[in-house]
Amino acid sequence: MLGTRKRGHEAALLHSGLTATGATALIRSNQSSPLSRSLAVFLLAGSFVVPAARVFAQEHPPAEPAAHADEHAHPPAQKPEEEAAPVERSSVTQHSMMLGGRQIRYTATAGTLLIRNEEDKPYGSIFYVAYTADGAESKTRPVTFLYNGGPGSASLWLHMGSVGPMRVITNSPAATGSGPYQVVPNEYSLLDQSDLVFIDAPLTGYSRAVGKATVKDFAGVDPDLRAFAKVIERYLSVNQRWNSPKFLFGESYGTTRSAGLSAVLQEDGVALNGITLLSSVLNYNASIGAGLEVSYVNYLPSYAAIAYYHKKLPQMPGGSPAAMAAFVEEARVFARGEYAEALAEGEALPPARVDEIAAKLNHFTGLPVSYIKEAKLRINPTRFRKELLRGDGDILGRYDARFEGTEVDDAGENPSYDPSDTGISGVYVAAVHDYLQRELKYESTDEYKLSANTIGEWDWHHRAVGAGGRGAQQLPYVAGDLGDTIRKNPKLQVLSANGWFDLATPFFATEYELNHMMLAPELAKNVHFTYYPAGHMVYLNVDALRQLRDDLRPFYQQAEK
Repeated sequence: MLGTRKRGHEAALLHSGLTATGATALIRSNQSSPLSRSLAVFLLAGSFVVPAARVFAQEHPPAEPAAHADEHAHPPAQKPEEEAAPVERSSVTQHSMMLGGRQIRYTATAGTLLIRNEEDKPYGSIFYVAYTADGAESKTRPVTFLYNGGPGSASLWLHMGSVGPMRVITNSPAATGSGPYQVVPNEYSLLDQSDLVFIDAPLTGYSRAVGKATVKDFAGVDPDLRAFAKVIERYLSVNQRWNSPKFLFGESYGTTRSAGLSAVLQEDGVALNGITLLSSVLNYNASIGAGLEVSYVNYLPSYAAIAYYHKKLPQMPGGSPAAMAAFVEEARVFARGEYAEALAEGEALPPARVDEIAAKLNHFTGLPVSYIKEAKLRINPTRFRKELLRGDGDILGRYDARFEGTEVDDAGENPSYDPSDTGISGVYVAAVHDYLQRELKYESTDEYKLSANTIGEWDWHHRAVGAGGRGAQQLPYVAGDLGDTIRKNPKLQVLSANGWFDLATPFFATEYELNHMMLAPELAKNVHFTYYPAGHMVYLNVDALRQLRDDLRPFYQQAEK
């Protein structure tokens, strides 16, 4: 990614296997790879990523000249005029495509919207690309706001790969390699069901700070929420869409944003119809390490799915998707039961019981019993990526464990890179640049920034809106925000979309958080779960993208009622 990829697929300290100290050291290391830096970033959070961003220095106007005794003889110097705020600009193009057996004519608008601070001064120019169906009634036509995560990632990944009108072709799960690349009409687009607005986070893409704003006005959980709420509300006002059904679609840290944003928008009078959470991280208050057992439990079902996919289980239970789902369910039961209980006993666990648990972990992960016992029954996800295919001389991807790669050092403890990251970065970066300029006719002298590179300055504190006494949080727990929003807006529907082979945001952790929002039984039915044979970026698998599109159709219909 012009530095680093940071798609918003970045999991947290909580989902990484690195300690906060180790992650900080990794960021500072001159020898760390872009992916390593992004991983460390996500780690410091609890779950995801970064690259190059411009820091906008605070401008201090010169001090007022002292008043002179004789103002007529010596008039005060004129204060320099404040820099004029940039204007909102856009490029509008007309297009058509076949979707669901019918022709869809639509308008693409690539442009910027200004957001204002509490003093009504512009402080951000936010880049977006909107696709709106021609001739549709805006009062009944849904509008969906989509974004990636990071934090600090542009939204090219969702824009060029998921449910937009065009998508890039990759060789996933093999590396796509060098160009030229293909960008084709997306037969799995959501445009026949909703207008789509892809938003680049502040300081990413063509989004910029303006006026006297600095990175501190955007680099933090709550500043980010405020900025996104402002740009969404600005779009609704400019385009007269306040009465339209409204949806959010976030990926990775974008799900953190969506959960918190649901509460902020609710307070502003924006009642959402639905939220799609793709590859979620909703609680950064967990980590991997001695005495912190929950993440080991949360990763185990993902290990089972991945070992099944790579045929590394000691006894393969069958070859169908249903057989894999049943096997993963067995892993869930073991993880929340025997495994969690064994880890809770720590060193008091009897040796015979250690042997029993190690044998069962071998059954679910395919890792050698000897290795499992040496690891004290605690399997780190980064080590798992190195260990499962060690005998073949291969490593696994973190974002998508279907991807395989080779190493210089087969004896190492951890992978030196993520083949699921390096395998697709080039194609997405090239595609978004070419598409914006060639097809959408958007020209800018600015650099399109893939990442804001603000993770080192990110403020992870969070004060939940309507927190019910929870108060300020050192690290964000936004499942609580989402639960509060559902209680206040009982029509809100939530779809949690998960990849079986995602080692950045394990699906079992997502299930736990969404099943612990303390909702009444009738409201718990508003939360829906779907699973796909893919990794973090579900849409890299075209079959999974088709399934996702098929799941979104009834979800939108239900949420619009």
